[in-house]
Amino acid sequence: MSERMKGKVVIVTGAGSSGPGWGNGKAAAALYAREGASVLAVDYRIDAALETAELIKAEGGQCVAARANVADSKDVQEMAATCMKYFGRIDVLHNNVGIVEVGGPVETDEESWNRVIAVNQSSVFLTCKYVIPHMLSKGAGSIVNIASIAATRWIGFPYLAYSAAKAAMVAMTQNMAVQYAPQGVRANCVLPGFMNTPLIQEPLKETYGGNASEMIDKRDKQVPTGKMGDGWDTAYAALFLASDEAKYITGTSLVVDGGLTARCA
Repeated sequence: MSERMKGKVVIVTGAGSSGPGWGNGKAAAALYAREGASVLAVDYRIDAALETAELIKAEGGQCVAARANVADSKDVQEMAATCMKYFGRIDVLHNNVGIVEVGGPVETDEESWNRVIAVNQSSVFLTCKYVIPHMLSKGAGSIVNIASIAATRWIGFPYLAYSAAKAAMVAMTQNMAVQYAPQGVRANCVLPGFMNTPLIQEPLKETYGGNASEMIDKRDKQVPTGKMGDGWDTAYAALFLASDEAKYITGTSLVVDGGLTARCA
């Protein structure tokens, strides 16, 4: 590896995987560490965070696992404090937490709506609220928010709360990018398209007939490249935006979708 993140400290939320394999957050945490960063791997499930941390440490990287509900203000404050305790600084905040619940306005109950908005949208407000001051204190920082192409368009099935939360994430990112640009803090989004990660298996398979392998085959065929992406595709895009190579990039959304949103039909 090129050590593009050497000397940096990165918080990755949603750093565990929801099932076997490499989710976006787990891959990002491992990649940051491989590139020389010290990583705070944060997840609601401490066992998932610990699994990621052990994988990183087994490769010779530096990682501390932490449990946090990023929709809870107290947990997020403790998350930031834990990072400062172990590493003394925060250079990158990588917001990866997300849950998927399918439904339009009629099918979605209020509990589902509130849960998705809290986890996918309010969490970004809270993490930025308590991490940005640490970045401002040293005059530099990078925020990478993992949104979705569902923030910008219909992707084949009703995704109301998820789409609303991801669209809000894009708007929040642009707002923060302009507000904090003079103080050296950048903010950008990655918009993944169809990704073959553990997160999609249960929530989405019913929309494709209930069979996971059939769902994967159908989603592969919908992508112009003929194949869905994976957690590493999202991670490499995030790595670039987080790194000093992207020092003149802020307020942007990097689409990672195999050409899906570029196709007219």
